[in-house]
Amino acid sequence: MAGLTHFDAKGDAHMVDVSAKDETARTAIAEGAVRMAPETLVHVTEGTAKKGDVLAVARLAGIMGAKRTADLVPLCHPLPVSKVALELWADPELPGVRIEAEVRTTGRTGVEMEALTAVSVAALTVYDMLKAVEKGMVITDTRLVMKEGGKSGRFEAPR
Repeated sequence: MAGLTHFDAKGDAHMVDVSAKDETARTAIAEGAVRMAPETLVHVTEGTAKKGDVLAVARLAGIMGAKRTADLVPLCHPLPVSKVALELWADPELPGVRIEAEVRTTGRTGVEMEALTAVSVAALTVYDMLKAVEKGMVITDTRLVMKEGGKSGRFEAPR
């Protein structure tokens, strides 16, 4: 279990004690996508989804998801997020909706999980908003793109 901070010496899961860490500015960016048929994407681009504005509702859901990450992921610390921003756009080449979330805080632990949760909840909301039209949509490629701050410094995923 060496190197896995969420396990104690016996191998039991536990919440990491971050009280001795310095408070630093921390940022994380995550991305993901929802693939769908071109005919389904038309409902997004033309605003004809029966439940309303797909991108606007998914954006709000992603923000709410980031703020509730500690309620959803058992070993995450509740964090005072200072920024949650989501960009969602229709991509005809996918075809589908691409999602990017940026989360910031000043604290003792990073916001990677909050950014990933924001993308995931936004993607689930896109699915929910369009499932009456297409049940075979695929939520895909959710990943951490960048994180900075804290002892481990900056990470950038290869593009």
